[in-house]
Amino acid sequence: MKNLFKLIALIYIFSNITLGQENTGSIMGKVVDATTKKPIPGVNIFLLGTNIGAATNEEGNYTIKNIPVGNYQIRASAIGFDAITKTDAVVNSARPAMIDFQLKESIIELDNVVVTSDFFQNNPTEVNSVRNFSYEEIRRAPGGFEDVVRALSILPGVAQADAGRNDLVVRGGAPSENLFLVDGFPVSNINHFGTQGASGGPLSYVNLDFVRETSFSTGGFSALYGDKLSSVLTIDLREGRKDKLGGKATISATQFGLNAEGPISEKASFLFSARRSYLDFIFKAAGFGFVPEYYDVLTKFNYNFDTRNSLSFLLVGAFDNVRFFNDTEDQRYNNSRALASDQIQYLTGFSFRHLFDKGFYTISLSRNFVDYETTQRDSLLNPIFMNVSKEKENTLRGDIIYKLSSKSEFNIGASVKFIQFNADVKLPFFRTTFGETLNITSLTDKANFWKSDLYFQYSGFYFSRLRLNMGIRLDYFNEITDNLSISPRLSLAYMLTDKATLNFSTGIYHQSPSYIWLIADSRNKDLKQIKVNQYISGIDYRLRNDINVRLEGFYKDYSNYPTSISRPYLVLANTGAGYVGADDNYSSFGLEQLSSDGNGYARGIELSLQKKSSDIPHYGVLSLTYSESFFKALDGIKRPGSYDQKWIFNVSAGYIFNERWEASMKFRFATGKPYTPFNFDGSQTVALYNSDRLPDLHSLDIRIDRRWNFSDWALITYIDIQNIYNRNNISFYRWDARTQSVDKTSNIGILPSIGVSLEL
Repeated sequence: MKNLFKLIALIYIFSNITLGQENTGSIMGKVVDATTKKPIPGVNIFLLGTNIGAATNEEGNYTIKNIPVGNYQIRASAIGFDAITKTDAVVNSARPAMIDFQLKESIIELDNVVVTSDFFQNNPTEVNSVRNFSYEEIRRAPGGFEDVVRALSILPGVAQADAGRNDLVVRGGAPSENLFLVDGFPVSNINHFGTQGASGGPLSYVNLDFVRETSFSTGGFSALYGDKLSSVLTIDLREGRKDKLGGKATISATQFGLNAEGPISEKASFLFSARRSYLDFIFKAAGFGFVPEYYDVLTKFNYNFDTRNSLSFLLVGAFDNVRFFNDTEDQRYNNSRALASDQIQYLTGFSFRHLFDKGFYTISLSRNFVDYETTQRDSLLNPIFMNVSKEKENTLRGDIIYKLSSKSEFNIGASVKFIQFNADVKLPFFRTTFGETLNITSLTDKANFWKSDLYFQYSGFYFSRLRLNMGIRLDYFNEITDNLSISPRLSLAYMLTDKATLNFSTGIYHQSPSYIWLIADSRNKDLKQIKVNQYISGIDYRLRNDINVRLEGFYKDYSNYPTSISRPYLVLANTGAGYVGADDNYSSFGLEQLSSDGNGYARGIELSLQKKSSDIPHYGVLSLTYSESFFKALDGIKRPGSYDQKWIFNVSAGYIFNERWEASMKFRFATGKPYTPFNFDGSQTVALYNSDRLPDLHSLDIRIDRRWNFSDWALITYIDIQNIYNRNNISFYRWDARTQSVDKTSNIGILPSIGVSLEL
């Protein structure tokens, strides 16, 4: 800590050195119709609080040059369209800020007052439970490691199963219920060291530097999205810079990396990044018995044939490895409690888009690949559990958006997915803490599956106040007996005034069983698709253009959840988070006979307030959630869900002092999760399953950012201190066989880190 304070002092002294000249930068981007994606010429683009601006050309492009470096709000307006203001347009001297706009035709008028989206943009097909974040809003999040997923933990209804991981628990749902889309391509998991069959992990492998914006829906999403129950995270990547070749070098809290981007020709551009963790150096120097290391890469290529036709290519992948050092008895014992997961995973795909007069269509071909090599050994290095699995998904998809009028649009889409799955699993004579025996001496399976879907979605505006969205999905999975599901969806948004909107959505949602669940027993093919009936209502109120308040209530009715035959208290809704292994009795893998007899519900109420950065240079998100979730397994006893946290309170806020300095903080409080207490001999009793709770947890994170701008390059540094008052938050309890006592495993205490990014 003394060295850290010395470093802070050194940065402060250096930061007050003036450069003797005012540096400038530029902003460029494109403005298109939100529905048809056609360029809009003649749009006025200007920076609020200045007399600086420009107009779009015939292709919808604009460029604003010679802007003094700093943080701006940029506004796009045109006759016949709702104006949009985007915050946090950060201008530096290295790379043009790329700010694109999608404008909607003006159709709403109340008492001669034209209602605009302004600081808060609304997706016409999603009326409830959606938040949008820009690159800058995610980058500066305290305690976020500049991670796309981790920054979402402040939102209402989002619980963290473990503060050190990205296992999103959304409105009482399991970590396996979240859908990720990167540039429109579905991804099974976007985290390093991911959990098979779920969607969590310690850190995302999508490079934030290339993210244009994200949209996160915590429920009630439209028929456009399927095969998931709780949430949808869409990550839209930007295109490479058009002016010249540039790059960036970064050292952050967990990794270092290099970026490159630039034009290939007048019609093409590219992005590329490669990153490597340095946690292995830290862990090894600290004497840990195991060392995690990872790499990730991202490359994107865009080619515009003309103003109507474009092609893009994307590759994003991760390479994860855990190395063990078993030199001492302590190391061998500690390593025996860890489930090691070596993984190779990637997403790659092509997407072609064609614009026509009333809309556009997209055709995409993609491949998801995940290679799991999961191992756990005892203190004598004998294998307890071994799993070598490969999941390969090849998807052909087509989508059409057609603009029926200025007040309505129609979406239709379909996909076919060919899945290749193979697994080799060994779990010889494992006795659970509840007394059951799992004995898979050798399980080998290889199979090919098919999935397909078809959806229809209509969105229209009526009576000057009412927006109606209705749609239906059909999802097919040939590997299970009950292979076809139908999912109707409906949502309404009624404008009470120009500032207040009443929202409601309902629908049926289905999700297929995980591939690993289907192989342990041939009878598992009789599993049904998991089903949730969702009901959400709420009200949005705009206190001012840059402040929005939202109150929402939700109810989720679960049925057909897989539950264990041999462990009749276990429903798989209670699995999938954390570093699964012997400590959770390998529950999430479903390596036993299962039946679709689990059911339950989750319900709650959420209050949130969001302040965007504006002429008042501070920003923040405040959220308060009260919720509860209960599930019944095969024994029919209602028990609290394993991720149930009654109260969650978050506040994240920051202040922009000037173009150089910015400070932010995040405070989080949550009720402790349920757990099952241990008996004196380390066993657990079914009658006490999830009957107790961990202590409440809370922490405070602080971050300070400093920017330097030189003639043709820029530097960003930050100091991020997590859990600054060193709260000992208990993440879970487990049994220590050597001491014959309960081991209170806590999250890491105070964690200071620094980051440095140099951009050319």
